Amino acid sequence: MKASDLLVKCLENEGVEYIFGIPGEENLDFLESLRESSIRLILTRHEQGAGFMAATYGRLTGKTGVCLATLGPGATNFVTCSAYALLGGMPTLFITGQKPIKKSKQGRFQIIDIVQMMQPITKFSKQIVNANNIPHLIRESFRIAESEKPGAIHLELPEDIASEQTDRLPFQVTEVDPPRAAWQAIEKAVEMIENARRPLVLIASGANRNKIGQEVHSFLDKTGIYFCNTQMGKGVVDERHAQFLGTAALSEGDYLHCAINRADLIINIGHDVTEKPPFFMDEKGQLKVIHVSFYPAQMDDIYFPQHEVIGCLRTNLKKITQKIKQSTNWDFDYFARIKEEIETNIYAQTHPDTFPNTPQRIVSEIRETVEGNAILTFDNGMYKIWFARNYKAYHPNTVLLDNALATMGAGLPVAIAAKLVHPEQQVIAICGDGGFMMNSQEMETAVRLKLHLVVIVLRDDGYGMIKWKQGGSGFPDFGLDFGNPDFVLYAESYGAQGHRIEKNGALQTKLSECLKVPAVHLIEVPIDYSENERVLLKELQEKTCLL
Repeated sequence: MKASDLLVKCLENEGVEYIFGIPGEENLDFLESLRESSIRLILTRHEQGAGFMAATYGRLTGKTGVCLATLGPGATNFVTCSAYALLGGMPTLFITGQKPIKKSKQGRFQIIDIVQMMQPITKFSKQIVNANNIPHLIRESFRIAESEKPGAIHLELPEDIASEQTDRLPFQVTEVDPPRAAWQAIEKAVEMIENARRPLVLIASGANRNKIGQEVHSFLDKTGIYFCNTQMGKGVVDERHAQFLGTAALSEGDYLHCAINRADLIINIGHDVTEKPPFFMDEKGQLKVIHVSFYPAQMDDIYFPQHEVIGCLRTNLKKITQKIKQSTNWDFDYFARIKEEIETNIYAQTHPDTFPNTPQRIVSEIRETVEGNAILTFDNGMYKIWFARNYKAYHPNTVLLDNALATMGAGLPVAIAAKLVHPEQQVIAICGDGGFMMNSQEMETAVRLKLHLVVIVLRDDGYGMIKWKQGGSGFPDFGLDFGNPDFVLYAESYGAQGHRIEKNGALQTKLSECLKVPAVHLIEVPIDYSENERVLLKELQEKTCLL
């Protein structure tokens, strides 16, 4: 068969459902091979959108998402989303085309070394130089992409290799049983926890990847230990849980950090060094950390755990839970008092009667309106901190924050992929006006796919997070304001439905209506970021930790 046919058969063999992307002339053999395949081609309006969609498929399913681009400028547009997948732990295969490598009549036109370009931002990058290599390259690529820590893989398919003949067949897909920690590691972890005075559980991004919510829940229920999470660890355990203290939306100085600073042992489940840390270790301090993850800790100046439990998170947590007993050493009184402060000062302060709406009100109205398993997707911006801090997630992978690369422009493409993976769930993209306009052309993709999506554009006519940092650093307001289109007309020009919020209370009503009407909806919501100054600077600086 033709090499491109074999490549498609190998992808089918791996269970690939979608390929997101924009083909070029160098991909035409591959495109023809896809035409009668079971794999669905999702044509996007920008390669970056395709990469975000493929990475999100990987994030939600644990299976490798696949995207396609041509050579040169098409391939270079994959750089940001490859870094997004690599840092975020999302298994993704980036396939790019290339001019013929055996004979070319076009000199160096559009040719740069894409394989070398992708190497620092992938786990593996390779040019296919022989059709017979395709079966082992695809099998190995998927194994590498999905093994801990998951991430990005790149394969380049030159035009002349794609048309070669081969008699090879796809390799059999095999499962690899993950390793478990030795009993000595389990016993030492249990001993450290039982001997601690104020142990605290921290749930990080790796726990969301490995779907271990039930195991964590069992451990918490048996011990009564309080817990918190990172932004990408939201929802592993229902955040309505009585022992939930909050999400580390800020690196330091929030009410949650009062509890973190009082803990003498942190059980850190699924830690990933690429996610912004919620605590800082000091070699002169008394804090001890148990690193519970699939792979060993990457030590640096602020993270150097005293013990590690490495291997299958599900199995290891079950063993710890079976072994551990409630200890008379434990004292959770302080954590209980701090929880009351957090509930009062974060979750209860939600409805100031002003317009434009404050971030707290917007978060509250969305939480009160959407279903418990609704999926929220985000760009990167000031509002992301407020949602991480104030929005309680009830289920794993329902708050798709990026706290690794933290790129703008991802919110809408991520929502499109989430709706394809989970068509039965409500999906709402939360975007700043800056981030939304970076990939707003994917509105056409969503409309063409006939998806039921709601896109909320929070409008402040500027790069709000950078303005907050600018003011907080003592610099004058400069260089961060811009204009915007009429978002209602903009949405309608794509065939979507456009809406604008112009008074208090209207968001909840309008969002409820949009969630009932199958279509692509855009809701423009003005936002008042003066709360950044009042709460995140002044109030937190003046808070007490009940010492």
